[in-house]
Amino acid sequence: MSSDAVVHELYEDAEVRDRVVARFGRSVAPDGLIDRATLARMAFACAEDRTWLEGLLWPRVGQRMADWRAEVDRASPPPRAAVVEVPLLFESGMEAVFDATIAVLADEAIRAQRAGGRGHEALAERGERQLSQAEKGERATFSVVNDGSVEELEGRLSAVLDMLGRPGR
Repeated sequence: MSSDAVVHELYEDAEVRDRVVARFGRSVAPDGLIDRATLARMAFACAEDRTWLEGLLWPRVGQRMADWRAEVDRASPPPRAAVVEVPLLFESGMEAVFDATIAVLADEAIRAQRAGGRGHEALAERGERQLSQAEKGERATFSVVNDGSVEELEGRLSAVLDMLGRPGR
């Protein structure tokens, strides 16, 4: 599960869209759909607006995650691991709901290049909102360095998942 994907789905929800438009104006949804780049520029420009948006979204994301976890818990046989990608895990205070956490870390220059390549807006403002890579690494149960290829990252993450799946862990 990806919390970012959940947020993208929430932006398609009429109630969420209407509340966002009421707060930020029609320019954030010119065709009736949330323009995430425009919203990011506006929300990250003002701490109060960002906090408001987080207050709108984070409880809904948390509920979706809880619903998904309940579904996973009912699976038979149960999966070896249930993985949730949460970019702002520690910033949102949600780490306590997980059995273990994995921080995927990269050099700031690499992170900025990758985020820019994905079309993310307001990179500096987003970065200011996030904990440092070092702090995320210290808080996480496991840390994985993501400085190479996707295949290398997958191998490193698979090794961590193997450790998590061992008895006594």
